[in-house]
Amino acid sequence: MTIRVIIADDQAMVRAGFAALLNAQQDIDVVGDAADGRQALEVSGRTHPDVVLMDVRMPVMDGLEATRQLLGRTDGGHRPRVLMLTTFDVDDYVYEALRAGASGFLLKDAPPADLIAAVRVVAAGEALLAPSVTRRLIEDFARTRPAPRRDPKLRLNGLTPRETEVLELIARGLSNQEIAAGLVLAEQTVKTHIGRILAKLDLRDRAQAVVLAYESGLVTPGQ
Repeated sequence: MTIRVIIADDQAMVRAGFAALLNAQQDIDVVGDAADGRQALEVSGRTHPDVVLMDVRMPVMDGLEATRQLLGRTDGGHRPRVLMLTTFDVDDYVYEALRAGASGFLLKDAPPADLIAAVRVVAAGEALLAPSVTRRLIEDFARTRPAPRRDPKLRLNGLTPRETEVLELIARGLSNQEIAAGLVLAEQTVKTHIGRILAKLDLRDRAQAVVLAYESGLVTPGQ
């Protein structure tokens, strides 16, 4: 199946370079581009992409607000996966984008092979970042900008004790294989638990699960 992609960036040369690279792949098709967040919403509405490469900083409407609007719709319409593009490896807007539902982020100067792989990973429904990298990013922000504390039960009370345990291990940066070994479970059973956690908490992927685990107080930085 061909992966349909939109590139949103205010630099025309960046858009053209990314488009040429991605269109050269047999399984990827760039179906549109946009110079700002508002255009990204319009183009997405017309083309229904699988993945939107979204620059963080753009005029008219930045990538963060565009991501909020694109992924926050409640009318049952099409919601693509969003991969944030940034020039900084730890960017204040990146954390907010993960909270808004983005599936991860990628540095603009990453090797071409990383961009191609990132599009495929996100299109497959996975978070781009490895769990340990996601954890480090969120811990950095949790230390410097703590989110308001909430009773975890307000959001997590729909989970079984085992699912809560799995969520905590996800947030601590363990892979599915490591979780399976630690809990003496089959890896497929862990995957089933994760799928149920995402469905019950209305989360799109692992990155959002890590964010929620920290914000709910289930896991605290440095714990």
